[in-house]
Amino acid sequence: MADTSRVSVPEDEMTFTAVRAQGAGGQNVNKVSSAIHLRFSIPDSSLPEAIKQRLMALGDQRITAEGVVVIKAQNSRSQEQNKAEAMARLQALVDSVAVPPKRRKPTRPTLASRRKRLESKAARGEVKRMRGRVPPSH
Repeated sequence: MADTSRVSVPEDEMTFTAVRAQGAGGQNVNKVSSAIHLRFSIPDSSLPEAIKQRLMALGDQRITAEGVVVIKAQNSRSQEQNKAEAMARLQALVDSVAVPPKRRKPTRPTLASRRKRLESKAARGEVKRMRGRVPPSH
């Protein structure tokens, strides 16, 4: 089996849009479109099918119902740095699902743990039974 722990995302499958950043920054943030919107379509990509399925199954808010990953990077004043940061975040998202999850081996409780559970249930029942009314003594 091939090592799929590091699958690189081709840059030509990403689309970048320069937008104005939000938040503080004064005149610079008002006049310069330095924030980057990265859009990456999972179904149209050249990623392996298993990784596509795991990406689509993620409950990540950055992935739309159509399978498009939208990442907004606006931390830097430089458009190039924001572009690099957005690409790094997309790569981290892909890397997070690149390793297939381990299959769970079903196990059964041990005899001692079953006995302990039943004993604690019996003790709890006894405590509750003792809470009843005390019969009047003659």
